[in-house]
Amino acid sequence: MPIPAGMATPATITPVTTMVMTTITTMVMTTITIMVITITIMIITIMIMAPVTTMTTAAMIIPMTIPMLMAAPTDDDAERCRGDAAGRDPLRSDGGVSADEQAALYRLMTWLSPAFPVGAFSYSSGLEWVVEAGDVVDVATLQDWLAAMLCEGAGFCDAVFLAHAHRHALIENRPGLAEVAELAAAFVPSRERQLETTTQGRAFIEIARTAWSCEPLARLLDGWRDPIVYPVAVGIVSAAHRIALPMTLHAFLHALIANWISAAARLVPLGQTDSQRALAALEPRVAATGARALVAALDDAGGATFRADLASLRHETQYTRLFRS
Repeated sequence: MPIPAGMATPATITPVTTMVMTTITTMVMTTITIMVITITIMIITIMIMAPVTTMTTAAMIIPMTIPMLMAAPTDDDAERCRGDAAGRDPLRSDGGVSADEQAALYRLMTWLSPAFPVGAFSYSSGLEWVVEAGDVVDVATLQDWLAAMLCEGAGFCDAVFLAHAHRHALIENRPGLAEVAELAAAFVPSRERQLETTTQGRAFIEIARTAWSCEPLARLLDGWRDPIVYPVAVGIVSAAHRIALPMTLHAFLHALIANWISAAARLVPLGQTDSQRALAALEPRVAATGARALVAALDDAGGATFRADLASLRHETQYTRLFRS
């Protein structure tokens, strides 16, 4: 049968196919060979360089390490290892916190914490009426109000009474302590504020005698019948435990401000960030008020925050109340 024109014969197909396959095979083998050579060169390079790198690193480290190992211990090293007889932190040789200071800090943080059960959270010191009256509407007006109460009102007076109570309690002068306690109670401007400070003072004393009892505290309060307001109670207990007066004053005023801000946060209301802004802004005022109270005489106690006193009076007849003062 004749082959149509244009159709390739088997004799012409076979050589062409063979050439193509041969070419493809050659290219594939060449590629594989190049890859194998490349990988081999990389492995050989790594094997050669690793010991060099290790030796270089060792050459750098050994000269630095030998002097450190051969250095003799210094006096500072010995001090850090053993501490000293005064109870300083063995990691510090520059007069770190002593054991007595650590105990004092621990007790103050406990006694003046919101978790200490004196019921401080239920009192606002008249702030509830102040917010309703529109005197405090935001964090700025709150800071102004609290700065006045702290520096020129109840905050300063309470700090003065705490300082004098602490001094009399430290030497166990019962007549002088009774005089301070009586004057401090007389300074309270309203019935609700009287309830606030005497209730907290009584709770503070009772819990301290139960959980933090000590001989000086037992002697000071033996047979005591008169009410003890809160700042005087803090002064008595801290002195009985031999806690330094400046530290006690600072912790007390911080707790006082923090409780006022906590009440305002629920009344205004304020967010947590604004509450912390107010607390941070009042830090210098707390320090300054404590320093003033530390050197003040009893005759220096007094204030000019008349509207705060009126607020504590008006709160007694306020229609809707969340707080007891």
